[in-house]
Amino acid sequence: MADPTNHNQAGEVAPSTVDKQAPSVAEEHAPSTDSPEATDLPTANTPDPKAANPEDNPNAAKPAAASPKREKPAAAAATGEKPAAAAKATKKEKAPAVEDKPFVEFIEQDYLPALQKAIAQQGVQDLQVSFAKQKVPITGFESAEECWQIIGSWKETGLRQFNLYFPEEDIQGKKGFSCNEGKKPSTLESFLIDERKITLDLLVFGLVQRLDGQKWLGIN
Repeated sequence: MADPTNHNQAGEVAPSTVDKQAPSVAEEHAPSTDSPEATDLPTANTPDPKAANPEDNPNAAKPAAASPKREKPAAAAATGEKPAAAAKATKKEKAPAVEDKPFVEFIEQDYLPALQKAIAQQGVQDLQVSFAKQKVPITGFESAEECWQIIGSWKETGLRQFNLYFPEEDIQGKKGFSCNEGKKPSTLESFLIDERKITLDLLVFGLVQRLDGQKWLGIN
């Protein structure tokens, strides 16, 4: 019995199993052309989300909302200072000076107590002082209009007396002085006429100095 003829011997090439399987394998794993597939490439129907206008395209990417800025207080923004520094920079209003009080209120509440204390420190313990509106007790001034006066006296019998006059009812205005020892004063003097601004301390010092010049204070 003759041996079967081999394909190689017969000059024929045996069909490859790879060639037979390749078409089917390729077709099995190849993408189907029947169903659509989404891609990242922009088309006429789906424009680029980053470039599209959100008002026209609901699929467009919306920009991230900006966080709200915190505004500085108006005062600090204007000066460029921190709120605490701006508050410290605001100066407190100064209290009005005692000299700015109404005339009568200043004399009664501030000047008379300060004057009595200053004269007592000079050794006068029996000073009697009053504040009244009356005529000037000097010869030749009897018919003059009344003006505010500070009247002080001591030595128990009232032998020594002084008067401080304020004809303008203003400590910054004209002022007069007179003194006597048991008789009516004959001279009316100007008082503190060279001072540009009168203060409580100056008004007290001026009168004490004038009385000391009269040799009525201390060991005089």
